[in-house]
Amino acid sequence: MTHKTKGIILRSIKYGETSLVVTILTELFGIQTYMINGVRTSKKSSVKASQFQPAAIVELVVYHHEQKNIQRIKESKWAYLYSNVLSDVIKNSVALYMVELLQKCLKQPEANADLYNFCEDALMALDGAGKTVTANFALYFSLHLPYFFGFKPQAGIDGDIIDESAPLYFDLKEGEFMLQAPHHQHFIEGAMAHHTLQLLKVMQPGELEDFKLNHNIRRKLLLAYQDFYVLHISEFGMMKTLSIMQTVLG
Repeated sequence: MTHKTKGIILRSIKYGETSLVVTILTELFGIQTYMINGVRTSKKSSVKASQFQPAAIVELVVYHHEQKNIQRIKESKWAYLYSNVLSDVIKNSVALYMVELLQKCLKQPEANADLYNFCEDALMALDGAGKTVTANFALYFSLHLPYFFGFKPQAGIDGDIIDESAPLYFDLKEGEFMLQAPHHQHFIEGAMAHHTLQLLKVMQPGELEDFKLNHNIRRKLLLAYQDFYVLHISEFGMMKTLSIMQTVLG
């Protein structure tokens, strides 16, 4: 039986001389792996290899069997044609960071249309973003993605109005802001905690224009957020795209 679904390409690996094994976040079935035979040589195929670049957004007709680990694609076409994400070095590095983060968080092939829509909207927003928004985009995505996995940080301290000059700590283990340092080493403090608090209040990527952060601050924040994920996602490991993105954004 065939199904129509949109998908975001997370990873594409060459298999043999002509085929691809592709990991896709689908709107209908969550994360799935697809074998695509002959796609790298056939010019007449209804499935084109160029459509399976990481971060590409596609419309698919797929064969789906619950008991199989590897599925098949019957047809594919672009669902959204980027203007910049696949061609601009800076935006592409941010997009690759986003898809790697998704891969590390997605452990089971469970449908989650809200997660899919958030990711699709984020990639489309990145495509049209200006320089400042692009530079801050990985921070926004890193802090808002945990909502879909049950560990999003709280955006403040209940009942407290926090002055920017006040001491503030963000507990990476608990995902909570505190006025005193926690009794362990997994926290950030001061300006880093205040920036995190304000970033959590961003509802639309365009609001990132207001964050005039330098490269060093963004680097430290992203390293802290990586630690946050390590504490909450089993076998998370280190982000391979993080150092590449930081170099490009430098």
